[in-house]
Amino acid sequence: MIITSKDNEQIKHIRKLKDKKFRDKQGEFFVEGMKLVREAIDEKADIRTIVICDECAETGRFEPKDLYEIAKHNCLYVSEKVFNHICDVQNPQGILAVIGKMQNTKKIEYNEDLIVILDGVQDPGNMGTILRTLDSVGLSQVIVSDICVDVYNPKVVRATMGAVFRINIIESEDLTETIKDLKKNKIEIVVTALDTNKSIYDVEYKKMAIIIGNEVNGVSPELVKLADKKAKIPMFGRTESLNAAVAASVVLYEYVRQKVTKSSSKETK
Repeated sequence: MIITSKDNEQIKHIRKLKDKKFRDKQGEFFVEGMKLVREAIDEKADIRTIVICDECAETGRFEPKDLYEIAKHNCLYVSEKVFNHICDVQNPQGILAVIGKMQNTKKIEYNEDLIVILDGVQDPGNMGTILRTLDSVGLSQVIVSDICVDVYNPKVVRATMGAVFRINIIESEDLTETIKDLKKNKIEIVVTALDTNKSIYDVEYKKMAIIIGNEVNGVSPELVKLADKKAKIPMFGRTESLNAAVAASVVLYEYVRQKVTKSSSKETK
């Protein structure tokens, strides 16, 4: 059966998932596009429903192997008009999946050399890019404050390019207490700031956590006071700051550089 009415109860339910309160209440979110649906299948996510635009399927837009995997799940076929009504992008690919939220744990893994803490990051693109970058460097967790943008926001999910399925997102209701807990576990706290002579290249990325602040206001003053060190990204032009995603990426790839350097040194001995 092909659903052609926007008033269908299942369609109303999916459309409401654009709202954070409804996502939280239902414990669900959705991903759009074949790449993210494929990532959800590969990562064995809790796929509740896969919605397919019937006209798109008929045009042969999807690979046979993808259709084979999709058919193993609960599928809902809808008209193009209905699909466009529920999707969140301007040029939809004709497929989306409703997924149960990952069972992220609040437990911090203290053995990672680097832990990233996000303090009030608001831009969905920045949040998604940071999660994707964390995944790219092999880190598996991030701590986010309760005033950060929702990680299950459709724009965030798209920007993660699938990393949302692999990163343990630890939502902290009180970052001050979380940071105190990290310090008790011998984790050095570093904050990105401009008022210091120490750069991110002077820091040893081992048993440390770095705080990335809000796009406008930076790191909260109370968290700055808790930091063991301040570090800045050196800049030689007239621009004084970078957006949160770029700043996080620069820091994370200095972490990678140090790991590669250490690994190369061991191999030459």
